[in-house]
Amino acid sequence: MVKLHQEGRPLKSLAEEFGPSKDSIAIWVKQATPIMIKGQSKTLKDVKQLEKRLAILEEENEILSRIA
Repeated sequence: MVKLHQEGRPLKSLAEEFGPSKDSIAIWVKQATPIMIKGQSKTLKDVKQLEKRLAILEEENEILSRIA
């Protein structure tokens, strides 16, 4: 559905044909739309995964700095 929307199909048409709400499809489109970060194309999903990984690494770093 994301690809169909990117090819020009309106959200309303996709919602009527496939069932999910226009809002759900719009969220999927937003999540799949690439953004450029330091010359690399990333999706919102990629960015969220990187943010989670960063939070884990920062927490590990804090623990290690308390030990040292």
